[in-house]
Amino acid sequence: MARIHRRTIKKDLHDPDNHDGVITDLEPDILECEVKWALESITTNKASGGDGIPVELFQILEDDAVKVLHSIWQQIWKTQQWPQDWKRSVFIPTPKKGNAKECSNYHTIALISHAGKVMLKILQARLQQYVNRELPDVQAGFRKGKGTRDQIANLRWIMEKAREFQKNIYFCFIDYAKAFDCVDHKKLWKILKEMGIPDHLICLLRNLYAGEEATVRTGHRTTDWFQIGKGVRQGCILSPCLFNFYAEYIMRNAGLEETQAGIKIARRNINNLRYADDTTLMAESEEELKSLLMKVKVESEKVGLKLNIQKTKIMASGPISSWEIDGETVETVSDFVLLGAPKSLQMLIVAMKLKDAYSLEGKL
Repeated sequence: MARIHRRTIKKDLHDPDNHDGVITDLEPDILECEVKWALESITTNKASGGDGIPVELFQILEDDAVKVLHSIWQQIWKTQQWPQDWKRSVFIPTPKKGNAKECSNYHTIALISHAGKVMLKILQARLQQYVNRELPDVQAGFRKGKGTRDQIANLRWIMEKAREFQKNIYFCFIDYAKAFDCVDHKKLWKILKEMGIPDHLICLLRNLYAGEEATVRTGHRTTDWFQIGKGVRQGCILSPCLFNFYAEYIMRNAGLEETQAGIKIARRNINNLRYADDTTLMAESEEELKSLLMKVKVESEKVGLKLNIQKTKIMASGPISSWEIDGETVETVSDFVLLGAPKSLQMLIVAMKLKDAYSLEGKL
C-alpha cells in the first residue's frame, strides 16, 4: 500500500493553496508524560537560545516545569501559533581552514530556544510513523536503527556481488549545492501534504517557519534581527526529517523505483542509496547511470536544489567516457570518501583477489 501511495504524489507544486486560518481537525492532545519524556531527553550543558533560558532550569523545576510547559504547549497545539522567541535563532560563525576573510570558510552554529526544542521533540515523535511509512530502506539518514555504516556495508556488498556475477558497476556520488539551505518552504508544505502528513502538523510547522528570524553573534556583538525565507531551520531536530521528505519527493518523481536502470542482484534492482542529501546512484552501464543522474538533476531543480558538479563524482569498474553537464566536466575517480569512509575499487578488488587466493590455498 505504501508503494501505491508513493506513486500518487506526482503533482504540480505550483497549484494555489490557501493556508489561512486555524486547523480545527486536531491531532490528539499533547500529554504531560510526553512533555516529561521530551524534557528529560534534551541534552544539557548547551548554550541557551535567544530567550536566554537554560535547559537546566526546566530540569531543576521538574514536575512544576512540566505542568507549566504542558499548559503553554497545549495552547500552541490548539492555536498553532508559536511564541516569537521560539522562532528565533542566534547564529555563531566559527572558522574552518583557509582564508578567514572568505564567508564560505565558516561553519555556523545555531542556538535556539530550549523550551521550543522540547515541543519540537514531541513533534518529531508524532511525525515518526509517517517517516517509517513514506521513506524507503535506501534512505538511512537520521533514522532510528540506520546509519552510515549500513550504507557503506551495502555498497561493499553490491561491489562484491557485482564481481561475483561478473557485472560492471558504475557509481555517481551526487553533491548538492547547500541542499538544506535551498529548501523552498511553500513546496515543502505541499510535499508534506502529498506524503499524507496531517493538516494540523503541517500548520504547526508552517507557522513555526512563518516570521522566522535570526541574528549573527560575533564576540560580544550581535546584528539586527533579520527574516529567513528559505531552507530548513539550522539547529532544529526536525530539519533532517523534513529534508528527507523533500528528497524522497525528488526521487519518486525521478521514477527511480519504476525504472529498470540499476544493478540487478538477488532478485532486486538497486539504483540508489541515500543518507539525507548524500545520494549514490548506481547502474550496470554508463548510459543507464547518466540517465539516472539527468532524471534526478531535472527533478531536483524543479524544487530548487542544484547539483554541485565540481563535487559530484563518478566511479566505475568498466570503461567510461568523459561527462559534461551544464558546461562542467564531471570528474571520474578511483577513490571517493563517502560518509566519512574511504572506498577504492582497486583496493576492494585486490582484497577480494587475496581472499580467493587464500581460499584456493586451503583447498590445495
